[in-house]
Amino acid sequence: MKKVLIPLIAAVLLVCSTSAFAEDYQRTMIMAATANPSGSLHAVALEKFKEIVEQESAGNVQVNLFLGGSMGSEQANVKQLRGSEIHVAVLAAGNLTPFAPSATISILPYLFPKIEDAYTLLSNEEFVKGLGDSVAAESKTRPLGWLIGGYRVLTNSQHSITKLADLQGLKIRVPKVRIQLDSFRSWGVEPHPLAWSETFNALQQGVADGQENPHSINQDQKFWEVQKYITDLHYMLWVGPLLVSEKWFQRLPENTQILVQKAATEACKYEWEWVAAQNKVALDNCIKHGMELNELTDEAEWMTKARALWPEYYEAIGGKDKVDNALNIMGQN
Repeated sequence: MKKVLIPLIAAVLLVCSTSAFAEDYQRTMIMAATANPSGSLHAVALEKFKEIVEQESAGNVQVNLFLGGSMGSEQANVKQLRGSEIHVAVLAAGNLTPFAPSATISILPYLFPKIEDAYTLLSNEEFVKGLGDSVAAESKTRPLGWLIGGYRVLTNSQHSITKLADLQGLKIRVPKVRIQLDSFRSWGVEPHPLAWSETFNALQQGVADGQENPHSINQDQKFWEVQKYITDLHYMLWVGPLLVSEKWFQRLPENTQILVQKAATEACKYEWEWVAAQNKVALDNCIKHGMELNELTDEAEWMTKARALWPEYYEAIGGKDKVDNALNIMGQN
């Protein structure tokens, strides 16, 4: 009888201690938004964040998700965080840089020539904390972690691109983001900064010959209908912060603040693995639909020309030493 009672008592004590710990969390509602739909990497990260927070707090801390732009655009979400109208948001880094120039470091061309470089840098607690402090001072928002999407690979309808000379003369649609436009200019071509909503039609009608986006977007947009060739370009990795309202975050009880940080870190790591699997599936699907994958034979030249742009952004980032520190962490210096 004693042998039966001992494990039973231990189980009861465990439940009681867990409940007591969970009750320490002040009842809190977190409003979390993304301009992107369910099924996107943004939504996947927020859903994992919600799961962790609610499970570990035994429901005392709830997360209310607003997906698909129901709270506005990505830049609108940043403004809402600044005023604590919402508490958490996920967005592309390019939509944070107008509010926090220091975040430009995350989108420097060829900062991450290998995906492992991004994993190394963005899992470094000291780097993430330091960048978070800079962003918070500039924007009143704080990145608690960073999402990683796929590389913005190059596609076109004209011919395979395996070297820089093959790019010349092609009309490539590029987002209206200075650092991306400058990258293509460094390679000797004048990019076409079309709105995203105009891109498919432009490719279909020959206004543009190509564009650059991760495999998952190429798949979702069915670009195989208007593009034939994929070049495995590594100049820019999609990254984006899991942002919180700095004013709101600093006012949280200490244990809730720790929980929110932990959930953000774990949600980002989960999203990294999810994206890696999804990108492989997406590439396979693009090839299955007739697209052709090509590798660059001279990517070192592409990297040298694009990295030559970095000094133009040192002031925004906070100095060359910030970049040197990132390179040291990744073992690139």
